[in-house]
Amino acid sequence: MSDKIVRVGIFGSTGSIGTQTLDVISQLQSSGIPCDVAALAAGNNMEKLAEQIAEFKPDYAWMSNASKLDQLSKIVTSDRINFCSLEEIAASTDIDVLVVASNGLASLRPVIIALETGKRVALANKESLVVGGQAVIDALSQGEPLGAKLLPVDSEHSALWQCIWGEDTQSIKELILTASGGAFRDYDLDSLSNVTAKQALEHPTWTMGPKVTIDSATLFNKGLEVIEAKWLFNINLDKIKILQHSESIVHSLVTFVDGSVKAQLGDPDMKLPIQIAIMYPDRIQNEPAAVLDLASQQSLNFKEIESERYPALQVALDAGAKNDTCMAAVAGADESAVLAFLEGRISFTEIPVLLRESLNQHNSTSSPTLDDSLEAEAWGRQFVNDLVG
Repeated sequence: MSDKIVRVGIFGSTGSIGTQTLDVISQLQSSGIPCDVAALAAGNNMEKLAEQIAEFKPDYAWMSNASKLDQLSKIVTSDRINFCSLEEIAASTDIDVLVVASNGLASLRPVIIALETGKRVALANKESLVVGGQAVIDALSQGEPLGAKLLPVDSEHSALWQCIWGEDTQSIKELILTASGGAFRDYDLDSLSNVTAKQALEHPTWTMGPKVTIDSATLFNKGLEVIEAKWLFNINLDKIKILQHSESIVHSLVTFVDGSVKAQLGDPDMKLPIQIAIMYPDRIQNEPAAVLDLASQQSLNFKEIESERYPALQVALDAGAKNDTCMAAVAGADESAVLAFLEGRISFTEIPVLLRESLNQHNSTSSPTLDDSLEAEAWGRQFVNDLVG
């Protein structure tokens, strides 16, 4: 391991992944491992961000809420801190690893800038690859001579990544993502039309933000993860499968051409994938989460996905199979549909109906540019908004 300090920037620092990233960095520092926080960026939680700035003393900070950013600049008294845009932070030479844990598309262009300028990007943001996949991969290719790397943080993609370290990618037969099944995996199908947002947010194994938790209940998130895996590992969609695994202990598996299967296991905790991405290529002698006790598990269960329980998954897979703007449009539609459900304006079972309608009605663009994809995502949001009122 190098003694060079690893300087980390975090987008979405006040959210679930962001706060866990700061926990990991604190643990690394306590273990004498050189790691520092260079930049913090958040959305609206000014009080939390101010606390983080006071504790970690970054060089750069930003908030998407302009009025709160102005208030924050008056609260923070440090002379060393610079309040600047995500793009400026992404281009900074003071950052080695950029952890992108924010929701939505605000981080997409900064991700591209960070890769183009040779940074390691630890990605926990689905939209960047789902909407801007080709543009992100093109930026990675441009920045690779400067040291750029795209490192997955999601537990499933981190697991796949770890399974193929040192392997010839041509020997991969199949990638297998596991899915918990979400909050309603054991509900009667007839009861799903009456479930509430509160019930949907009670995930059985993971603690996540509202949007991701609802997407887990519909399994739309797993469709997004299939698209992400395609870009991350340069593999065809027909080689990516999904299995339901309620315990969330086996995070993903890889089958090789000789029939061998590798799996990565661990308790459902994001801190290990975060640490692996930050400190890559080194495995650090620091255990950020509880070590898995397999004996206490007694059994691990797997089964095929019930397609009738998760119609939103098929919409995502159908959209992702097209080499056009359909996936971006459906991703935008899902943003609006999930918000409408959380606000009580539609039922849970209306979410996949709206997604399917957005896919059917979208006038797609083949071989899209980044601007084409962004326009399609915005169209999907507005399409659902217009439908639900």
